[in-house]
This record gives sequence, C-alpha cells and structure tokens, in this order.
Amino acid sequence: MPIQIFALRTPNMAKLAAEGMKFTHAFVATPACGPSRTALCTGLWPARNGAEPNHKAKNPGVPSLPPALHALGYEVAAFGKVAHGHYGKDHGFNVLGGNQIGDSDTVEVAKFLANRDASKPLCLFFGTRHPHVPWGENAGYDAAALKLPPKHVDTAATREQRARYTSDITRADTLLGELRALAKDKVPGDTLFIYTADHGGQWPFGKWNLYDAGIRIPFIAAWPGHLKPATTSDAMISWPDMLPTFIELSGGTVPEGIDGKSFAGVLRGTTTTHRDRIFTTHSGDGDFNVYP
Repeated sequence: MPIQIFALRTPNMAKLAAEGMKFTHAFVATPACGPSRTALCTGLWPARNGAEPNHKAKNPGVPSLPPALHALGYEVAAFGKVAHGHYGKDHGFNVLGGNQIGDSDTVEVAKFLANRDASKPLCLFFGTRHPHVPWGENAGYDAAALKLPPKHVDTAATREQRARYTSDITRADTLLGELRALAKDKVPGDTLFIYTADHGGQWPFGKWNLYDAGIRIPFIAAWPGHLKPATTSDAMISWPDMLPTFIELSGGTVPEGIDGKSFAGVLRGTTTTHRDRIFTTHSGDGDFNVYP
C-alpha cells in the first residue's frame, strides 16, 4: 500500500472502507480525465474507443454502458463530472445533471431521487471536480506540518498548494458522505456503492504519467449482504472492467470484443484474483500535457 504521507480528514471514505471492500490494486486505462471516463463507459482502451487525447468524444457508433443497462430495465443517471465536458450526451444517460466540468453539489441528486419511480432499478453516477486543479482554499490544514512525498520540492509554496489539494480531498469526502446518506434513504435494497477516481493527483509523476501515482487509484466497494465489511482485495482491476462487471451483476450478457473483464466474481466472493497485468497509455495530448 502507498505510504501515508499526511493526515487526511476523510471520515466518510474510512466509514465506507469499514463497511465494504478496499481494492489496493485498482488502475485506470489512462491518467487523464476524459479518456479515463470514456474507457469506463465503453469498456474499451482509449485507442479503440476514439477518446485517446483529452477533451475528445468517443467515436460515433461505439457502444456505451447506459444503453446496455437500459436494455436490462435500468434507469441510468449521471450528475456532475462523469463523462467529462459536453460528451455526456453521447453515452445515452436517461438523466444528465449538475455541472459537467466545474463544481457540483448533491442538491440536484436529492431532488432526482425524491421524484423518481423508486421501483425501477437505478445506476447512478456522481462525479466531483475535487481534487482537480485549481484547488480551493485551505480548509484548516497546517501547511508547515504536512509530510511531503520525497519527490516534492519542499518550499512554502509547495506546502500551501499541498494543503489546498488536501482540503479538496476533504471536500470530496464530504460529498461522499452526503451521497451515502441519500443512497441509504432513497435507494433501499440490494445496492452496490462504489467510490473511485479517474486518475492520480496533479503532482510530479502523477497525472499524465504512467507511474503508479498517475494510474493507481482508490477503489472502495460496499455491498451489504454480499461483501464482507472491512475487507481488502489485492485483485488487479482496471476501469474498463466496470462496464462488463455492471452488466454481469445486472443479469446481462457481457458483449464480446471489449477490453474490460468482469470482476463480478471478486465482488461475489467466488474468486480472489482478476488480471495478471495492467495495460495503460497516455497520448501526450499533442505534446501539451507532458513533462519530464
């Protein structure tokens, strides 16, 4: 596991981990927002779905997750930064709300859940910008007391930015707590709840790089009655794996020819392993999002 380098205030993430399974080897298909999210929605590597550079739509005709779940009777809703930018409409969500690029809160989600037909199966995505740059103001962290990673240059400016970055993680944690409360109140029954991230932080050797700090991401799943609480899995999973996993868990047939591999067996407890290697790429975005 990565070394704990600063004391984060993330009580809701800790509570989710205590109630579910923490995956220690979860990875993304690419360390950039748009391509990573499109890989999740399509189950394909970026080079195959067309959204290889950042801020690019998937190729026309490439299937996506929402229509596959529609066919299984699900309503599929997305709020906030889920499909990135203005490309959410390309994926076929029944509901597309919130700010697709900037900050989003849970108010619109609460209204949606209060007014929908609760008897219909639901797949709901919520994406927050936090902790994407620009980071918000420091929310009470002592910049001077933070333990910086060894790859950081220790300056007052670095420490202040690290405190702001850490504050944004705490803001994301607050949203997570609000969403969990809404889910427990408005989406009762057999509900799988997942918390994850689309790439690593925007720090040296992080976002835009294929080092672990760029591609290895948090992934916690809680599924009462199915997943044992406070458990840890070292099964290697990748974001494109979520499309076939969701389809299989929903009772559908996983489409052929995709790159994702269902890890439903890990969630159901029938296996403890998944992939034996991780494949990930980054386009460089036309030599724009690169550095030594």
